[in-house]
Amino acid sequence: MLTLSSFLTLLLFGCLTGVTTVLFGFGGGFVTVPVVYGFLSATSSGDGTDAMHVAVATSTAVMVVNAVSATVAQHRAGRLRREYMWPLAGFVLLGAALGSLVTTRLSGTLLNVLFAAYLLVTIADSLLRKGFLAVDGDGEPRPLGRFTTTLGGVGIGTVAAGLGVGGSVMTVPLLRRRGLPMATATALANPLSVPVALAGSLVYALAPAAPAHTGSVGYVDLAAGAALLCGSLPTIAVVRRWGGRVPDRVHSAAYVALLVLVLIVMLVTRSWR
Repeated sequence: MLTLSSFLTLLLFGCLTGVTTVLFGFGGGFVTVPVVYGFLSATSSGDGTDAMHVAVATSTAVMVVNAVSATVAQHRAGRLRREYMWPLAGFVLLGAALGSLVTTRLSGTLLNVLFAAYLLVTIADSLLRKGFLAVDGDGEPRPLGRFTTTLGGVGIGTVAAGLGVGGSVMTVPLLRRRGLPMATATALANPLSVPVALAGSLVYALAPAAPAHTGSVGYVDLAAGAALLCGSLPTIAVVRRWGGRVPDRVHSAAYVALLVLVLIVMLVTRSWR
C-alpha cells in the first residue's frame, strides 16, 4: 500500500521526470526505473525477483502519458520534423514488441545488470565519440539512411522497451550525429518513444508470468505510476515554455551528466539490497 511519504517521494521524482521528458526526451525511463526499483526494493510491494520487472513495466506505462503529452507540446512549439519520425517510428514499434517479450523472460538480476551496462556504454559513447557534445554549426542536418531506419529502428525499439527507457537514449545521439541541434533531437525523441511505451505497456500488462498483486495490472504498479504522473504532467506543462532556450552545448553536456547520475543511483540502490 502506498503511504503518504511514499506518494510524496514518487510525486517529487515525477516532477523530475517531467523536466527530463521535455529537456531530454526521456519520457521518464531513466528516472522512473531506478526510482520505482528502489521503492519496491525498500517496501513489501515487490520482492527482489520482481522489483526490476515492475520498475521497467511501470516506467513504460508512465512513458505513454508523458511522451504523448510532450509530443503535443513540442508539435505546438514547431520542433518536430516528420522526415526523421516516419518510417523510423514504425520499425521502432516492431522492435519494442520484441524487446518487451524478451524482457518478461529474463531474470530481474540480469535485467538490472543490463540496464546499468547500457547506461555505461551510452555515457562512454557520448563522451568519446565526436558529434554529440558539439556539432558543426555550418553543416546541414543529414537524412537517415535506409539501414538506420529499418534495422536501426528495430534495434532501438528492442533495447528501449526491454530496459524501459524509451527511445531517447538511442535516438538523441543518433539524431545529434546527423547534425540536428539538441533542442530538435530531444523533441523528436518524444514521438519516437510513444511506440516503445505503447508496445511495452501492453506486453507487460498482459504478461502471464506476472504475479498477482492488488493495484497492479500485470507487472504495472498502478499506484506508483499514478503518483509519478501527478508530478510529471503539470511539470511538462510548465517546462515546455522554456525548453528550447537552453544553449546547445550546455544541453548536450547536461544530457550526459544526467545519465551519469542515474547510473550512480542505480548502482548505489543495488549495493544496498
